[in-house]
Amino acid sequence: MQLLYNIAAILVAILIIPVFMVRAMREKGFVERIKQSLGFFPPHALDKVANKDCIWVHAASVGEIVATSPLIKEFRREFPKSPILVSVVTTSGYEMANRIIKDADAIIYFPLDLPWLAGHVLKRIRPRVYLPVETELWPNFLKTCREIHVPVMMVNGRISDKSVKQYKHLHGILRDMIGTVKQFAMQSPIDADYIKRLGAPQELVIITGNTKFDQTYTDVSTEEKEEILQAMCLKDNDGIFLAGSSHRGEEQPVLEAFRAVRENHPRARLVIAPRELLRTTEVVHICKKAGFDVATRTELQKAPRPAENPPDIVILDTIGELGKVYSIGDVVYVGGSLVMHGGHNILEPAAHGKAIIVGHHMFNFKDTYALFKNRSACLTVKNGRELAEAVTKLFDDPAHRHRMEEETRAIVQENKGASRKSAVILRNMLEKYERDAANLHLVRSTQKIENVKTYFIDLVHSKEVHGAGLHIVMAVLHVFSLIYAALLNLKLATYSIGLQKRKKLPCFVISLGNVTVGGTGKTPTAQRLASDIRDMGYRVVILNRGYRAKWHGEVGVVSDGRQLHMEASEAGDEAYMLAKHLPNVPVLIGAERAVTGQYAIDHFGAEVAILDDGYQHWQLERDMDILLVDAVNVFGNGYILPRGTLREPISHISRADVCLLTKVDQAAAGSRTYIHDTLKKYNDHAAIVESIHQPRCFMPLYEWCMNIGGDGIDVSAMAGKRVVAVSAIGNPASFEQTLSDIGASIIESQRYPDHHDYTAQEMRDVLEQAEAKGAEAIVITEKDAVKIPLDIVNENWPIPVYVICVEVTFQAGKKAFLAMLQTKLEERFGRAPKPIPIEEDPVQPSEKEGTL
Repeated sequence: MQLLYNIAAILVAILIIPVFMVRAMREKGFVERIKQSLGFFPPHALDKVANKDCIWVHAASVGEIVATSPLIKEFRREFPKSPILVSVVTTSGYEMANRIIKDADAIIYFPLDLPWLAGHVLKRIRPRVYLPVETELWPNFLKTCREIHVPVMMVNGRISDKSVKQYKHLHGILRDMIGTVKQFAMQSPIDADYIKRLGAPQELVIITGNTKFDQTYTDVSTEEKEEILQAMCLKDNDGIFLAGSSHRGEEQPVLEAFRAVRENHPRARLVIAPRELLRTTEVVHICKKAGFDVATRTELQKAPRPAENPPDIVILDTIGELGKVYSIGDVVYVGGSLVMHGGHNILEPAAHGKAIIVGHHMFNFKDTYALFKNRSACLTVKNGRELAEAVTKLFDDPAHRHRMEEETRAIVQENKGASRKSAVILRNMLEKYERDAANLHLVRSTQKIENVKTYFIDLVHSKEVHGAGLHIVMAVLHVFSLIYAALLNLKLATYSIGLQKRKKLPCFVISLGNVTVGGTGKTPTAQRLASDIRDMGYRVVILNRGYRAKWHGEVGVVSDGRQLHMEASEAGDEAYMLAKHLPNVPVLIGAERAVTGQYAIDHFGAEVAILDDGYQHWQLERDMDILLVDAVNVFGNGYILPRGTLREPISHISRADVCLLTKVDQAAAGSRTYIHDTLKKYNDHAAIVESIHQPRCFMPLYEWCMNIGGDGIDVSAMAGKRVVAVSAIGNPASFEQTLSDIGASIIESQRYPDHHDYTAQEMRDVLEQAEAKGAEAIVITEKDAVKIPLDIVNENWPIPVYVICVEVTFQAGKKAFLAMLQTKLEERFGRAPKPIPIEEDPVQPSEKEGTL
């Protein structure tokens, strides 16, 4: 059913292009509407809301915006630190929203509900919650809400008879849409009954009343009313008859009623507000043909008439003014009700305490209409003759009219409070959703920077894709993967048969690396290995390639083992972090490890060189190859670059002397067994070791930067705390899992691209969102800490920022591995290493429940 819907949506979008072209030429603002509906927003339009946990309220047009206005005020009161986004569908709604909603941080056009498009915009904004006003349910948009775990709550919900019949034809799509909504706040018992008939669970349906009773944007003072009368040349009158939201076929009976009124009230005036502004010329023609003197609101704004020459009829041809203009009417007819449209909401004139007349077609507003009709606050007519009689009676009998006005005001006053009630329900719904044990594993992860690069990174990390277009893209990438693999094998073969010569250093060389892209824990493992070899009494150095370093040259000395010689921006985050953590271990950067290694030998007397991320550095001979395998993201997705995340075929693990499984405590059920079986399949001689990334402590950011050797606070202190996790690393899920494992409650995870350089504004945005979410701490990794600007480090933040300090602990296979390493080093240098504690292998951690 979803496929049929998408095909139909695409066809409609194509077929309607000519109509859009015509409207683009005729309607002011229509081009901007189409651009935004296709996902092209003005620069900075989303800066205040995108990826900032905003509250997204969607109101289709003017009527829904009127209902939204008091809601936004209450949401701002209930969630003062949460940005608010309002979206609309129509140009009139957009203008109205900008006019009356002052508390919104952004107002945009809603994206067309086309496959990919709606989801793309939603993922770009990633709101905390989505709130459709009345009945704005869109299948593709809600499908993405389900996928990225954005809760949905219907506010001021209203379902007409017609909508009930139409929605039932959607079958499976309807079930999915209704199933996405976590709470239904409905206007009336009738609307509540309708939504339950469509499949909403009874326990999720609440009756709040109509938020239009709470609207205040139409409030008009005596002075403002006088200004409106003056501007519309209506001060000289025997009463004003106002027809609001009229449709084709209703102007003629309105004019007949006006003519009847004028028999006893010759200076009575008429104001007509057509529902569609494009009909203004047509309505003017109808009025002139009937013999009346007519002026439009915009004409009077440009060239006011003298007081002694007022028009008989004023056509209101502006957007967003009707709500206030209702205040000058003495008798109000609300249109769309003498024709089979279903009426319009009578609450705007009711807010001014007006005597209201409607036609007998009010099926779109059954409950509100019944409320006013049953209390004689609204008259119902069936045709033009009855309309003329009703209007004339109210003009001729002021006492009757005043009684209706008093009853109207009483009804409005009695029914206020729906907006406040909705805000409280939203607060309760969000707290329940975000604390629900079933959702705790759904760490709210926000990709903070999205562009073509991050899109393709996400794409190649996927094991499966959906959609014909993506399958074509992946097929092309797969072809390039085959070419890349062939070239890779060819290059390796040239080294194997001696066509290309490897360089050899006069020291013991250990390579440390992996066959996948992304984080497998190379840096903390290099740190652990270097500190152990240093403690054995050997002079060890680390040779890092200096990825993303601003320094360029043959040899860069990040640390000589005694002091740092580069900042993080010069050295790259990984090399800088290693240098900061390892006293008495020089750290060098440079693309050619043979050159940096020889420099280390000549200047630091290096005996052991660790090639950080050196498994693919075939140019240099090594004495030991250590291959890291991430037990969480096992061999990536099985595809070679650029289709997947493998740097080289899995069969190339045959070169390894040691295979080190990292993060085995976070492995899914069966993962470790699968890895062991794969390793044995391609490499039957390598020693297999397992390790975990164990949090040592949490250090305040300033303390970490000033004194990395400090003790910080105990890991257990973070248990139960509400934290925001921020990271720019290869495997953020592992970092988040570590926090969860120690008992921290992650209320938000903000993910930046690997090796991202944070700006001061980005970190202030993190703080702002953490405050809005009620976080007790912000937690980052050491790799992130080196990238945070110093002025941010020195700021006194209201929410503490902690750096999680992690150390690698060898597990199963530890004793055999360290004994093998000591033996090789002793054989190479002819002296026994200093003893270091080698305990028995720790008890192997059990695999987590789940699937591989």
